[in-house]
Amino acid sequence: MTLTQLRVLVEVAEQGGFTAAAELLGMSQPAVSRAVASLERELGAALFVRHRDGIALTEAGRRAHARAREALRHFDLIRADVAAAGGRITGELRLASLPSATGTLVARLLRAFTDRYPQVKVRLFEGMDDDVRAWLRHGAAEVGVVTLPAPGLHTVHLSTHDMVCVLPSGDRLAAQPAVRLPDLAGRPFILTTAGCRPLITGAALAAGVGLDIAFEASGPAAILEMVGAGLGVSIVPTLGLPADLPGVVTRPLEPGLTRSLALAVPSLEDCAPTARAFLDELAAFTL
Repeated sequence: MTLTQLRVLVEVAEQGGFTAAAELLGMSQPAVSRAVASLERELGAALFVRHRDGIALTEAGRRAHARAREALRHFDLIRADVAAAGGRITGELRLASLPSATGTLVARLLRAFTDRYPQVKVRLFEGMDDDVRAWLRHGAAEVGVVTLPAPGLHTVHLSTHDMVCVLPSGDRLAAQPAVRLPDLAGRPFILTTAGCRPLITGAALAAGVGLDIAFEASGPAAILEMVGAGLGVSIVPTLGLPADLPGVVTRPLEPGLTRSLALAVPSLEDCAPTARAFLDELAAFTL
């Protein structure tokens, strides 16, 4: 079993195919296929199922993939830790972000980090809050943007911003300077499936309000479109809201409701030097 085989296994699984993995690794597609076949023979089990729509990991493949990714992480940390001991930060930083935070918060921080550490390769990918937490937990990302609270993770506060009620233009509540949660009782409500969900449902429970959840959507763009179409009302964070909201108006909540975001790592003691340097960059950065 070689490191090349393990890297091929991880990339084929995460890129969803042999061709995409080959392009990323700078190998030919036949070479990637041979590496996987050789590893399957050595382990005595099929790691992938080939079907019309692509490939999928077998149960043995899922276990091998998790172990291979962890083994590669520790191997890569050897070089990074030795370099850090000499005052050099090198290697790769895998950063996971929420879509609403990437352009508004992460981009400027990332620019400052890459200016300071140009030798670090950054891989940025986006997902919902549950995705980011899973990537951190399984080692697919070294650092990620999460909604607080985040039990089990080491966090550094990133931003706190208001939540607002979004209403169709012309809605009777739009005439009010602010909206109270009891005002939303009995109204069709569009609830996010992202990290704000516990915050919204918890606030409604504390206020004794039963939300009439008519629809659920993952991203703010979809929620705003549904509100603009008159399908219901919702509550969203102000972070990342576009300046122009056709067919939609926003009103502050009374009492106010806020969401806090943080940069998170699974463990400060065991994190990669690149991840620790990224957290340190936040401490010295004014967003």
